[in-house]
Amino acid sequence: MYRNFFKRFLDVACSAVLIVLLLPVFFTVWLLIRVKMGSPAIFRQARPGRNERIFYIMKFRTMDNSKDPSGNLLPDEARLTPLGKFLRKTSLDEIPQLLNVFKGEMSFIGPRPLLPRYLPYYTEEEKLRHSVRPGISGLAQISGRNCISWNDKLACDVKYVKNISFLSDLKIAVLTVKKVLFCDGVKSVPNEKPLDKERE
Repeated sequence: MYRNFFKRFLDVACSAVLIVLLLPVFFTVWLLIRVKMGSPAIFRQARPGRNERIFYIMKFRTMDNSKDPSGNLLPDEARLTPLGKFLRKTSLDEIPQLLNVFKGEMSFIGPRPLLPRYLPYYTEEEKLRHSVRPGISGLAQISGRNCISWNDKLACDVKYVKNISFLSDLKIAVLTVKKVLFCDGVKSVPNEKPLDKERE
């Protein structure tokens, strides 16, 4: 009952309330990005959602458009601005995803949506992550955020899908807030290959 009805009901109700409450924050961040980095302030990127259906995830932009002398964009780390670093550290860049949740493309809790290019590399077991709506946060995020390996992240996603309950979602939500407040687990794994490269 929770998985098929109440989870979505809570997503709609809570996202609607948060969108209204966070409007001042939304417009403040939007204005800062426009002043510091220009337009657009919101970054949209294709991601596979439930049943691998493609949608466009929304985040506040954290990188500028700096280019090398040949006109090519510089690496991500070189384009990440001080404002962008702050937005990522505090997870304020995720606020626009409340709109994804309200529209039914995402849930508050679920496997994080990865890039479409990774779809061919999932095992049959790992494909279970796409049987539910992707989430703003999930079991993998509270288990180390971006400090655990791809295999561990995907194993966490499968474990979550097989054990969805109100109590597990509540626990993940509480621990997510704790990790965001204390900026826990934000250090990148050294030299970790992308999923497509790791499994070639």
